[in-house]
Amino acid sequence: MSKRVLSGIQPTSDSFHLGNYLGAVKQWVALQADHDAFYCIVDLHALTVETDPKLMRQRTLASAAQLLALGLTPDKCTLFVQSQVPQHNQLGWIMECLAGFGEASRMTQFKDKSQKSGADRTVVGLFTYPMLQAADILLYQAHYVPVGEDQRQHIELTRDLAGRFNNRYGQTFQVPDAYIMKEGAKIQDLQEPSAKMSKSSGSGAGVIELMDAPEINIKKIKSAVTDTGREVKFDEKEKAGISNLLTIHSQLSGTLISDLEQRFEGKGYGDFKGEVAEVVVDYFAPIRKRALELLEDESALLKLLAEGAEKARAVASETISQTYKNLGLVQ
Repeated sequence: MSKRVLSGIQPTSDSFHLGNYLGAVKQWVALQADHDAFYCIVDLHALTVETDPKLMRQRTLASAAQLLALGLTPDKCTLFVQSQVPQHNQLGWIMECLAGFGEASRMTQFKDKSQKSGADRTVVGLFTYPMLQAADILLYQAHYVPVGEDQRQHIELTRDLAGRFNNRYGQTFQVPDAYIMKEGAKIQDLQEPSAKMSKSSGSGAGVIELMDAPEINIKKIKSAVTDTGREVKFDEKEKAGISNLLTIHSQLSGTLISDLEQRFEGKGYGDFKGEVAEVVVDYFAPIRKRALELLEDESALLKLLAEGAEKARAVASETISQTYKNLGLVQ
């Protein structure tokens, strides 16, 4: 029987960016081929910041449409929206009652975010977020959780909580392993190549958004920060901007970086940026078109998500039933 994987993505913007795709979604698509894959749009996690209800709905549907357009297929994976499966909240409370206050306080993401906004403006949900994340994983008895290195601490907490529950109340949860996604696709900001491509970065001029019109991304790539030289060579320390563009080209075209270096030997940055822009636009044009088509037919998209939620609830309800039984909760 194939191993189960579970991962989630927040619906916090109208478009995924290139880093989301190469760092996570591309690998999700590959994993669905030979794993029992559960992928979740974690809208409840997105509530830790103030939310516009209209935007939340729009972005949840946009996330689903993009995931499908990028290659997730309902006959190969279970794609669903977290809030449509109430067992997440049920198990989340149990995890909160299992985790220690000190344990939760040590989570680096909570420490970083709460220090920035101050105690009075930090919501309790940000503190309990890792316990809900543990519930998301344990609910589906996942063997592997595809995550970036920055999420390793959260997976360790999940493993600790699963082991603690199993030791106290009997075998209930699969203890998951982190599936740390390949580092090869580390994509940096086009305007600040020393920083990871992220929506939270400055102006957005350095972020390639999948749903942007082609001319917008062409302009962003052609305006990417490079250096004063002319040599198209991979050197992350001395030529961070060019190295980032080489990585983007290689990841999308399948051409080795060494071959690209040879091809552009003696040519200027203008030619190189032009080709990178062409590769990005050609790659994402059909994906953008498909996502927009899916969003046009909202009832069909909602039906797909409802079917995914039904499959997810079937698994989640079994886990909750066993958990409640082992805790002595009357059912």
